Formats: sequence, C-alpha cells, structure tokens
Amino acid sequence: MSDISQQLIEQVNSARSDGRKLNIIGRGSKSFYGRTATGDHFNVAEHNGIVNYHPAELVLTARAGTSIAELEAALDKEGQMLSFEPSNFGSEASIGGTLACNLSGPSRPWGSSVRDMVLGLRLINGRGEHLRFGGQVMKNVAGYDVARVQAGAMGCLGAITEISLKVLPKPAAVATAVLPLDSAHEAIAVMNDFSRDPAPMMGACWLEGQLYIRYSGAGNAVDSAINRLIQQYGEANVLSGDVTFWRELREQSLAFFAGDRPLWRFSVASTLNHFMPEADWLIDWGGAQRWLRGDFKQEELQWQVESGNGQVSLFRHGNRDGEVFFEHSEAIKTLHHRLKASFDPDFVFNPGRLYRWL
Repeated sequence: MSDISQQLIEQVNSARSDGRKLNIIGRGSKSFYGRTATGDHFNVAEHNGIVNYHPAELVLTARAGTSIAELEAALDKEGQMLSFEPSNFGSEASIGGTLACNLSGPSRPWGSSVRDMVLGLRLINGRGEHLRFGGQVMKNVAGYDVARVQAGAMGCLGAITEISLKVLPKPAAVATAVLPLDSAHEAIAVMNDFSRDPAPMMGACWLEGQLYIRYSGAGNAVDSAINRLIQQYGEANVLSGDVTFWRELREQSLAFFAGDRPLWRFSVASTLNHFMPEADWLIDWGGAQRWLRGDFKQEELQWQVESGNGQVSLFRHGNRDGEVFFEHSEAIKTLHHRLKASFDPDFVFNPGRLYRWL
C-alpha cells in the first residue's frame, strides 16, 4: 500500500515545463488497447492500496494502481463483488486502467458497467493539480459528472489516482443453460426473447453453435428461470455454479480469441440482424456486443452497422498507428477538443492514444 501522489504531481509539472509528453502506464494488462502509445512512462502502478472499505455501505475506495485481484480478495471475504466483472487479460489489471478503458464483462446489459459504479475519483490534470470529483456516497449528485467522464477517456484527460466504487453482494446461486443453436440469426432472436423475461439473467452469449444463458440471484428464482427455459426450448445442458465459460469469456482466453488475427468489436442494437454469416463471430451481451475475427476494412464494417446506430472498433492486433475507434462527427470532435483543453491544455497526457487528432 503506497501513496506516491506527490511524486506523480512533480513528474507532471516537470514534463509540462520541459514540453515533454507522458504515457500513463498501470500494470500493463491493456497495453494492446487503443492506438500506439507515445511519451515518457508515467507509472501509477506503485500508487496502490485500498483506502477505505465499508461493507455495510457497499462502498470501496482504492488508489488507481490497486490490482483487481486485491480488490476482489477483500470483497470476497465479505461476500461482495465488483458487479461489472473486470478482466485481467492474462495479467494483473488495475482498477484505474479498468475505468480508463471502460471495459466491462458479460453481465453488462443486465448488471452494470464500471462507469455505472463510480461514485467519485481523484485526478491529476495537465496543470499538475490534484482534483477531486464526486464523493464516496451514492447520494452525491452535485455538480458535473466529471468522474464518469473519465470512463473510456484512456488517460487523455489526466491521471486517475483514486476511485470510489459501489460494490454489490454476491448472488446466492448461479446457473448456466447451454442450448445447441447453429444459427446466429436465431440465437440473436432467442437472446432478445429471454432478455424480456423478468428472470435474473446475467449473461447471454452465442459461440460455435452453442447458446449460453446465465442466471444469477436467489436460488428459487434461478431454478425457476432454468425450468421455464427448458420447458420452452427443450433439453439443455445445465451448469450449476460452473462459471468457467464466463470467466474465460471476460478474460478473452477462449479459443476464439487466440492468435494474432485482427479482433473487431461491434456495439450495436441487440436486435440488429446478423450480417456476414460466413465470418468468424462471437455474439455477447444478448446481441449488443459482437466480436469478429479477420482482416477487414473498418469503413466497410462500419457501413454494415449504420442501420442499427452501431459502432465498430479494432480491439486487438491490426494496425495500431491508424484510427482504431469509430469516427466522430466534427461537432463531437470539437467537444472532445474543448474537454481536453480544459483538463490538459498542453496535451501532456497520452497524446493520440485514443484518437489521432487528440
């Protein structure tokens, strides 16, 4: 447990006065994400440790370099969890990097995202000021929601040093039903059908002719949901308490993710019709998040999802020097520039990591 905030502030001030750029680095689990990083290393991994944890209030505050593993170990002792199912990506992810990249697990549509669970944070901006936004209680709603603006900013607005999060109790029961379903088009329809049911769904994914539906919550509610599913669609392989598939999905350690072929991530309306059926797909979030492997042109993929107000990004591999995230309108770009100039007027932090023009 270590507080090196003053050292970090001094490093920012030094870089600003020398005209140098800083590349924010945590534990390196998501170094593959975004565009190619530039600038001197600005390491926040040593700024770590749990600052406050109040199980009765479901609130935890930790420094940004604290590992997800440390947080989950502390929460597990109290029967609680990070509901957004953060990934380590085969390494040891930090809570700061998880928020900066705004990455959440398989339960996202029914549970929460990391952004949803942020109550407040501290941030070192490009002027070397150590600022506090939000608070450590769920009732704090005053002012602009700057804390959540950091979700997905990838360090472009400053270096996160501390985060306060809402946590949740672990569910009493978890069960997964696995249905054989060859058609991705039919799987999307079935997942959307299940999503309208009041049952406690916490995962819906289709891969290689298998549809995985996960329920979690009170034991009676989970059993009832599984029984209704079997009555409606016939026999299913039920995995009670086995979360292996979902862990491998969130960590991207399934065979689908292996290799160095470009990995594309689609964020679309869950009901959008399946397209390019001959390609290599994994469909998650009940149809709202879709993964595609292969060499494609981003503009051609974007054209495929425009009817569903969708977005596509190059998540892993491929050319990291070009644009990897979806293209914004000129009006949105202007807003991004103004926000960047407000937090980091000298463009010290992570230049070009999110977009070439930022």
